[in-house]
Amino acid sequence: MKLEQMKVLLRERKLDAVLAACPANIRYLSGFAGTESYLYVSEKRGVILTDSRYTLQAEEEGKGCEVRTIRRDLGYGKLLAQLLKEEQVENLGFEEDAMLYGTVRELQQEAGLPPECWRMLGDALSSFRKIKSPEELDRMERAERIGDEAFSYILNELKPGVTELQIAAKLEYFMRSHGAEGTSFDTIVASGYHSAMPHAVPTEKPLENGDFVTMDFGCRYQGYCSDMTRTVVIGKADPRQKEIYQIVLEAQQAALEGLRPGMTGTEGDRLARDVIEKAGYGEYFGHGLGHSVGLEIHEKPALSTRDETVLLPGMIETVEPGIYIPGFGGVRIEDMVVLTETGIRNLTTSPKELIEL
Repeated sequence: MKLEQMKVLLRERKLDAVLAACPANIRYLSGFAGTESYLYVSEKRGVILTDSRYTLQAEEEGKGCEVRTIRRDLGYGKLLAQLLKEEQVENLGFEEDAMLYGTVRELQQEAGLPPECWRMLGDALSSFRKIKSPEELDRMERAERIGDEAFSYILNELKPGVTELQIAAKLEYFMRSHGAEGTSFDTIVASGYHSAMPHAVPTEKPLENGDFVTMDFGCRYQGYCSDMTRTVVIGKADPRQKEIYQIVLEAQQAALEGLRPGMTGTEGDRLARDVIEKAGYGEYFGHGLGHSVGLEIHEKPALSTRDETVLLPGMIETVEPGIYIPGFGGVRIEDMVVLTETGIRNLTTSPKELIEL
């Protein structure tokens, strides 16, 4: 239990206790990986509130935490009421972004603590996860290595006639069979005109000669996510495909070479965006350059036009510029990197030169 970090937060916010609801934050703070549970933390204790499906898991994983299990006659609100009474809590912090309004209102009524005593935490708990520990980085590096191995494997499976759905299934099976707990998000396989959709859903469309094929995938290893994207061409690439691919590759390389601690997420985004805009394709790069990754696939800070967070050593970011032209297709190339004292260390090792199959 990361109780010392929480003690600092409690004192800074003048809170008697905190009720965490975000599964990733609960796992980070306590080690418990179940869902539909809460974590109560005061200066003296951590208590996992859960149901009978997770009691044994919580006792095993929640090192240093008490475990209290709801029953038909003792729901979360009444359990919380017991804790608030035991510790005479007057000010309780809660994760408003991770809880439904109706749930908060129900807990307030059952726990007997007036709404004015519930204090919104914003992203205070999530902010603990911005800088990764060496152990976290090891897990993420292993997850990304599984992704690299999956990409090497899938190149032999990309042939005309194979569908996007089949490729997605092959990627996911490979990652699971090589140590992954599961995927870190829904696998994207987008071919031909579908590749112009950054978050396309795989379909029964078969791969065809001349198609761009964009594959965006990742896996979870001991709770931590990986994320990578590669775009290839089935058959021979035409001159325009080569041009688009080269621009995206140069944009990514500019970002990888220029990214460093001390700059803001906006400045990091600009490294790649300037290259694409200068080439005349700025309107076809609509999303941010990247995002942080950890226990969740999308974490903060981001590399985007709107994130002024200062980047620090130990932060993880994806670097994924793209160009997406409706009716023609698109290219995205994505690596996952960790900020170091002087620049970055790239966790993704798959080749990035244009591959024609």
